[in-house]
Amino acid sequence: MKKYSSRFLIYTAVCTGLTACASLPSLEGRSESSYLKIDSAPRLDGVLNTYRQNSQNSGKSGIYLLNDAHEAFLARAALIESADYTLDLQYYIWHNDYSGKMLFNLLHRAAERGVRVRLLLDDNNTNGLDNVLLALDSHPNIEIRLFNPFTNRKWRALGYLTDFPRLNRRMHNKSLTADNRATIVGGRNIGDEYFKVHQDTVFADLDILAVGRVVGEVSEDFDRYWASGSSYPAADIIKKGNIEQGIQELEYSAQEKKDILERYRQELQASDLFRSLQNNSIKWFDAQTELISDDPAKGLNRSRHQEPLGERLFAALQKPEKSLYLVSPYFVPTRSGVETLSELAKEGVAVTVLTNSLQATDVAAVHSGYAKYRKPLLQSGIELYELKPNHAVPKTKDRGLTGNSATSLHAKTFIVDQKRVFIGSFNLDPRSERLNTEMGVVIESPKIAGIMYRTLANTTPDYAYKVTLDQNRRLHWQHPDDKKHYTTEPEAGFWKRVTAKILSYLPIEGLL
Repeated sequence: MKKYSSRFLIYTAVCTGLTACASLPSLEGRSESSYLKIDSAPRLDGVLNTYRQNSQNSGKSGIYLLNDAHEAFLARAALIESADYTLDLQYYIWHNDYSGKMLFNLLHRAAERGVRVRLLLDDNNTNGLDNVLLALDSHPNIEIRLFNPFTNRKWRALGYLTDFPRLNRRMHNKSLTADNRATIVGGRNIGDEYFKVHQDTVFADLDILAVGRVVGEVSEDFDRYWASGSSYPAADIIKKGNIEQGIQELEYSAQEKKDILERYRQELQASDLFRSLQNNSIKWFDAQTELISDDPAKGLNRSRHQEPLGERLFAALQKPEKSLYLVSPYFVPTRSGVETLSELAKEGVAVTVLTNSLQATDVAAVHSGYAKYRKPLLQSGIELYELKPNHAVPKTKDRGLTGNSATSLHAKTFIVDQKRVFIGSFNLDPRSERLNTEMGVVIESPKIAGIMYRTLANTTPDYAYKVTLDQNRRLHWQHPDDKKHYTTEPEAGFWKRVTAKILSYLPIEGLL
């Protein structure tokens, strides 16, 4: 009994010490700011050819699909370089790799010419960035805030011991808005794998570049997050950063400039969007749009009064009558989701789902939460496709359960009746619905929805396994190239399959 008591006292003392270290600073005295209502931004409007789309009387938005990785980077760089007044950026992940460093430097250059920069980052993925963030934040025109930050910067995992309910809730939103005239919203974070800087690691993803009505909605939404109870000034959280070291970490070596940046610059200049920007000739799709976004109070579990984002999203998309195409890299439909999709299929709606295969996913635990629903989905008549890894690029070294594919699905889009489409950060899984904050845009446009639907319908069979059931209810995966059938998770190693199977039995679905 004494031994037990001693251990209990030690444990209590350790937890008490960790709790003391984990206290967040007060938000009193935090600066206040809001988006700037820019009536005219000639340089940005000229580059993007946005005069008609930004007309206050149109009530619509102009949409340009960013389904190409190079164009996705180029669009972000163009907005930052063309801004004259303000830049508001909100991201879940921002790596200090080649592309991340380029965009960090462009933000600094914008600040140098007088642009006000507000950068809100989820703190879950800023490990190793403290010096860089402090260096940028030290500029008088740049302010950086961290969403649901870790107070222990070195041993972040300790935060989960004392503050798990808060730290388990993350800001998954992604947006970049320039001069309140143009915005980028979608699924991409900031990092080389999202912008195809290298040939060995690529995420298949989707954003929109938008002008017109939706831009003001994104700006207002950014202000909600910027002023939320989860957003802390970076300088109040990062106490031991080194600004001089951060400046050095933003620099490239001469060899990197020659070998990587020059090649990437040439690849960007070969894109269609580059030529359109050069000629001020971007062609926009006019569309009715609706921004769907979580209340930032969800980050503190204080948004229970608000209707769940998933319900608002599918209300905006309206009930499918003919077809529903779901693209979600992390697809955990849950029992209620399976029931909903099955009911649609019974009513004659053609339901198709595209997600990652086990070998293509970068989060195998999520795949384990999806795998147990495959048979019920297929029995209901739903078409199921799983992305084949490395379908377009060389195979890389296996990195085990963290995912190893050079091509992994990351786009989140839902297409209803070839009339309406959602593009954003929301995955069809419990984490997006209950824990993380999410955002995206519902677009009412038969042209956009039709193009996306036909593209997916025509190309998915060429790069994804079609999953089926045989007469004995056994799963089969049809290879997109040689049409051979497999009866186990294709291309995934034995231990990965076993581990995913074990994980599927654990009560962790609510965390996935």
